[in-house]
Amino acid sequence: MELSAPIQHDELVERCKRGDPRSYSELYQKYSKAMYNTSLRIVNHTADAEDVLQESFIDAFAAIDGFGYKSTFGAWLKRIVINKSINALRKRKMDIIDIEKTTALHLPEEESYDEDSLQLKVEEVKKAMKELPNGYRTVLSLHLFEGYDQEEIAGILQISHATVRTQYMRAKQKLLLIIKQGGLS
Repeated sequence: MELSAPIQHDELVERCKRGDPRSYSELYQKYSKAMYNTSLRIVNHTADAEDVLQESFIDAFAAIDGFGYKSTFGAWLKRIVINKSINALRKRKMDIIDIEKTTALHLPEEESYDEDSLQLKVEEVKKAMKELPNGYRTVLSLHLFEGYDQEEIAGILQISHATVRTQYMRAKQKLLLIIKQGGLS
């Protein structure tokens, strides 16, 4: 008994594979907004997110013949977008420090907050996320918005699981502090 159903072939993707020019445009229209938002949450810069979006679609369209429905087209494209977004951050020298490789002194823990009592709103979180340092924002975005667990994030960012865990905890504390202060950093 097979536990997972096979991914259904997407007619739009199939038309792209056959070279139908309008299908490329339709596929772009179908996914561009969501993919742009995914990239923007990671790179936090509109021009970079636009570049990532364009490069991702160029790569996806160039490789569309090899797309074999092991996942949905959207999931396949999102993986391309996330990888390109992370590469864009690396080009900007993202400030993630590997905790296991640093000789820095232990930083004091920030004051903790009762998360349940803060009544967070989605827009407040999005606004506050933009104020986080790149490393914090990337780890938090990949976990909260993209659904990756900490081990997957460690693999994607090529850092240790301990570093991801620390970045996540500090990012969450910093995010709560920004929200509590009304968006001021």
